[in-house]
Amino acid sequence: MSLGTAEDDSASEIHLPADVDWHMLDKSKFFFLGASLFSGVSAALYPVVVLKTRLQVSSTQLSSIKLSFNIMRYEGLRGFYRGFGTSLMGTIPARALYMGALEITKSGVGSATVSLGFADTTATAIANAAAGMSSAMAAQLVWTPIDVVSQRLMVQTCSSNSSKNVISNVNSCRYSNGLDAFRKILYADGLRGLYRGFGISILTYAPSNAVWWASYSVVNRLIWGGFGCYLGKKDESDSIGGCSGYRPDSKAVVAVQGLSASMASGVSAIITMPLDTIKTRLQVLDGEENGRTKPLTVLQTMRNLVKEGGLSACYRGLGPRWASMSMSATTMITTYEFLKRLSTKSANRTQHHDLSNQRKNR
Repeated sequence: MSLGTAEDDSASEIHLPADVDWHMLDKSKFFFLGASLFSGVSAALYPVVVLKTRLQVSSTQLSSIKLSFNIMRYEGLRGFYRGFGTSLMGTIPARALYMGALEITKSGVGSATVSLGFADTTATAIANAAAGMSSAMAAQLVWTPIDVVSQRLMVQTCSSNSSKNVISNVNSCRYSNGLDAFRKILYADGLRGLYRGFGISILTYAPSNAVWWASYSVVNRLIWGGFGCYLGKKDESDSIGGCSGYRPDSKAVVAVQGLSASMASGVSAIITMPLDTIKTRLQVLDGEENGRTKPLTVLQTMRNLVKEGGLSACYRGLGPRWASMSMSATTMITTYEFLKRLSTKSANRTQHHDLSNQRKNR
């Protein structure tokens, strides 16, 4: 099922590349290349994730620049990559689950909505939202334990001078590496310890992904509908009824994808930031009761945030998270579309090329 690209009347003569659907992909190539490409993306963006995590668990307001200098001064570049090995190991299975669920749901729901009589634009938004939600839920089966381990490694030096003791209640257990952390958490808290914050993770990432993918599809169509004729060259070779169209080059397509991804990230980050802060604190911080440490509850975490600054405390780390989501989403969507075209089965390449040449927005 191919839903098309921009469907607005104002973009009726914009010739965009046809979508690559799930059945057209070489699955082994898709997952292998995806693991390699997204591992590189994760490595580039990981320092921003470390910054965001430390800001979220901080009990006082800190600036990103000041915290960055402190990390570099006391921990060096290595401080920005604490827990990266664990995170990288989780990227491969998590991304495989994410991409598989995304494409299968998008194709299935898209076909169903079109057959029910929805317009292609509406069908695409519904399919993208459903795909974003299902892929996030599938990926969290892997990402939640990876998050718990990697985030504890990120903040375990926070009681030292590097953060000037601004972070309280950080789990006191010391970990030498990801495997050691995994073993100690499993021993101390069982499987529940590894899945601490799983429920709030689903509540954070499922709607976040749904909002992101739906926003992305809408923004992408609006940009092509409003500015498509300025972003392409006139195409006289593929005219119908004497009307020539516009065919954007690959740079314009990538630029629009990147801009759409960045704008969708802003919407998603603002809406889901409080939930993400609560999730991070649940996974990293502990409370005390009768002299014993125990995991915080959602209610206790919310009370602590209210005491520390109310709503503003929930938005600590918004800047790094927005930047991280924007850069991640921009590289993800451009890499993802590139990956899908690289992974297209050879038997479908000619068909895909013909669809690209024939497709016009109604």
